[in-house]
Amino acid sequence: MFTEASLSIWGWGSLGIVLFLVTFGPFVIFYFAFYILCFVGGGFVVILLFGKTNSEKYLEQCEHSFLPSTSAGVPKCLEEMKREARTIKIDRRLTGANIIDEPLQQVIQFSLRDYVQYWYYTLSDDESFLLEIRQTLQNALIQFATRSKEIDWQPYFTTRIVDDFGTHLRVFRKAQQKITEKDDQVKGTAEDLVDTFFEVEVEMEKEICRDLVCTSPKDEEGFLRDLCEVLLYLLLPPGDFQNKIMRYFVREILARGILLPLINQLSDPDYINQYVIWMIRDSNCNYEAFMNIIKLSDNIGELEAVRDKAAEELQYLRSLDTAGDDINTIKNQINSLLFVKKVCDSRIQRLQSGKEINTVKLAANFGKLCTVPLDSILVDNVALQFFMDYMQQTGGQAHLFFWMTVEGYRVTAQQQLEVLSSRQKDGKHQTNQTKGLLRAAAFGIYEQYLSEKASPRVTVDDYLVAKLADTLNHEDPTPEIFDDIQRKVYELMLRDERFYPSFRQNALYLRMLAELDMLKDPSFRGSDDGDGESFNGSPTGSINLSLDDLSNVSSDDSVQLHAYISDTVYADYDPYAVAGVCNDHGKTYALYAITVHRRNLHSEEMWKTYRRYSDFHDFHMRITEQFESLSSILKLPGKKTFNNMDRDFLEKRKKDLNAYLQLLLTPETMRATPALAHCVYDFLENKAYSKGKGDFARKMDTFVNPLRNSMRNVSNAVKSLPDSLAEGMNKMSDNMGKMSERLGQDIRQSFFKVPPLIPKTDSDPEHCRVSAQLDDNVDDNIPLRVMLLLMDEVFDLKERNQWLRRNIKNLLQQLIRATYGDTINRKIVDYVDWMTSPEQVADSVKRFRDAFWPNGILAETVPCRDKSIRMRTRIAGKTKLFAIMPDELKHIIGAETTRKGILRVFEMFQHNQLNRRMVYVFLEGFLETLFPQYKFRELFNRLHSRSKQMQKYKQKLQTTQAPSIQKR
Repeated sequence: MFTEASLSIWGWGSLGIVLFLVTFGPFVIFYFAFYILCFVGGGFVVILLFGKTNSEKYLEQCEHSFLPSTSAGVPKCLEEMKREARTIKIDRRLTGANIIDEPLQQVIQFSLRDYVQYWYYTLSDDESFLLEIRQTLQNALIQFATRSKEIDWQPYFTTRIVDDFGTHLRVFRKAQQKITEKDDQVKGTAEDLVDTFFEVEVEMEKEICRDLVCTSPKDEEGFLRDLCEVLLYLLLPPGDFQNKIMRYFVREILARGILLPLINQLSDPDYINQYVIWMIRDSNCNYEAFMNIIKLSDNIGELEAVRDKAAEELQYLRSLDTAGDDINTIKNQINSLLFVKKVCDSRIQRLQSGKEINTVKLAANFGKLCTVPLDSILVDNVALQFFMDYMQQTGGQAHLFFWMTVEGYRVTAQQQLEVLSSRQKDGKHQTNQTKGLLRAAAFGIYEQYLSEKASPRVTVDDYLVAKLADTLNHEDPTPEIFDDIQRKVYELMLRDERFYPSFRQNALYLRMLAELDMLKDPSFRGSDDGDGESFNGSPTGSINLSLDDLSNVSSDDSVQLHAYISDTVYADYDPYAVAGVCNDHGKTYALYAITVHRRNLHSEEMWKTYRRYSDFHDFHMRITEQFESLSSILKLPGKKTFNNMDRDFLEKRKKDLNAYLQLLLTPETMRATPALAHCVYDFLENKAYSKGKGDFARKMDTFVNPLRNSMRNVSNAVKSLPDSLAEGMNKMSDNMGKMSERLGQDIRQSFFKVPPLIPKTDSDPEHCRVSAQLDDNVDDNIPLRVMLLLMDEVFDLKERNQWLRRNIKNLLQQLIRATYGDTINRKIVDYVDWMTSPEQVADSVKRFRDAFWPNGILAETVPCRDKSIRMRTRIAGKTKLFAIMPDELKHIIGAETTRKGILRVFEMFQHNQLNRRMVYVFLEGFLETLFPQYKFRELFNRLHSRSKQMQKYKQKLQTTQAPSIQKR
């Protein structure tokens, strides 16, 4: 019974389950469980809400029961904050000049927009914070402008900034010398140069070194943050500065948003190169400067960039389909580019193979040297200094000084006799006094160089000395009184193996040729297998004639030279220029095509060269200055007129120039002046004509030539004597007895002694700042400071003959007085005032705004230019600098010195770390000038105190000082 009941229950239960699953589906179990879970969860939620409501009511009752009532100020403050924001008013006045305030306000607005607003508005819409930042920046600018108006900026621009630049250049020059001295065979890397630069800096500055700031980005950012915080402390009101959040925001905007990008741009070598090209954009690049840069370059990257560009241009020109006259132009361009490409390949090959690239050393070992006559050396300012150095080494300086003193005596005597003649015509008789002065000068020369008491004594025939003594005792002195002995001394220097013949075999002769730009690089005459381009050859592919072959040709009748103008070319291009196209500031000019025939016993050659009338004029001036006898024989036809396209006039000039050439090349003329042959061959050679001195240089020769300069000063004193010579002549007579002695001493003192502009100091002048050597009592102090600092440091004149340095100093003094007189200081002050005028300051602010926010939009990071483009920019920058260097400068200090100076300055700007150092030096000097009452120098010393080089220097000092302390 029980069993039946169990079966009945299980049966009915199973049936119910089956029917349930058939009716509701197989997932009904899950639904049922979900319904139960929701029921339970809903119950908990209802209980939670009921409890929360009752709890809040209870807490509110407790608050009102046990806490004191709130003050009325809190609700009122909340009410004020909830009100609608009022309109913000900003005082836009900053400097007091509207033309400056407007762009400054735009800079502030753009800075806040791009560095603050873009993230601030994601946090809050409250404008008060932005207003406070803007007001803080404006307060700082107002204080800065007010302080700037109180400062005299003239000393900074005329002294401090030039001193900083000159010292920076001196440190770079000494670093280069140290790198060279370490190992002549291995070229130092850029990293070695930078490390050595900062080693020299700490040796010179002694208290500061900026290596960490310039080489470590992290330390640089920290330095700028510290500096900006100091400036904010000085410029902001105390309340604004104590607001740390505001101060940090402004500090970061100034340091990372403005100063750091600006310093990055100013220290970028590629930017500096582009800026140099832009500054001298009006100067045309010429073929000679371009080829000189390629032949002097020791950077393989530069040469490869030029070679690849030449190859690209060649491919384009060869693809052109042209005919007629254009084909000749394209052929000239192709030949020019082939020549450039071959020179680049030759230079790259020598650099990669480690062969010698120094022009002087190459010429000494393999080159043919030009012969410079002694008479040319004695009248050339640059050549004379090297011959003077050599004569000092051989002990023959007395002969040279005697020749120079007599030459000066002759000039002075001629001028004094001219003055005497003019005064006699006016009825003023001063014959005895003038002749007495000349006799005293002549006796002085005799006693100093020819008498038995002279030391050293000029060795000449005794009968000539006796004849001179007799003439001095019994006859009136004349300008030619020393001519016989001077001629003998000249012959002695010319023939004696100790002097001129040995000088031509000395290293000083090579250096002289380099300074005269007469030293050719043999590495470009051909490669090792004998295949190469002539150094002086024309790239046009026509027949070349080497300058060496021409210069060694004598004026013997076996060699005949004939030249005539075969045609006149009216063109706006220079056939010697690279790519064949060039113009003279957009002006068309005429070229004379000269056909030259050269015959000797074994061969005959012919070539064409092209010259302008200005080339003829320069050539005529050079030969008539060097050979005075030609001035009466040769007369250059026509007037020096430029860009005159009258065909009839030019045809007439062509005939006149032909007659000039025929007269010049006559055997009689060539035999009368044998040294003329070299000048003629150089003029007729198939190459671009290298002009000599310009008109300005010829006018300045009296300042540069030491002989005539010293003597004319005496003659000018005679000319300026009053009509009543009673008192004046007495004073002159007291000193004229020693005049000739002073003449010789003047030459020797200028040769052996340091110029008075640089006084003696206890420390080595090379290990101190440039300004430490200046004499504050020198006349025309400001312009002389600028010019002498730059001349000394750029061209390293302290290593040169002191005689040359003295003449350069005299030249600059005479040039300043002749050009500006006593107004030079006023002109400098006016220029500084103009630079700091509101218009110029506003223009600078606008340039800064447009550079960082062109068209009001933050400038994107400039992508790094391709390496080949940067290398070609370097070549273009150096070419531009070479092209603007006046020929007068080369004639004063020498061509090689000029080239080295330009390349040294250019190379200095090719190192980012060194450029940063110069920017920071200028910035430090600017702040020290702006805040003279604060100890910024001590501050900078502390900020740079973590320098590694500074720590090494202090350790070195302690090591060197320890033995001396122990001895005590």
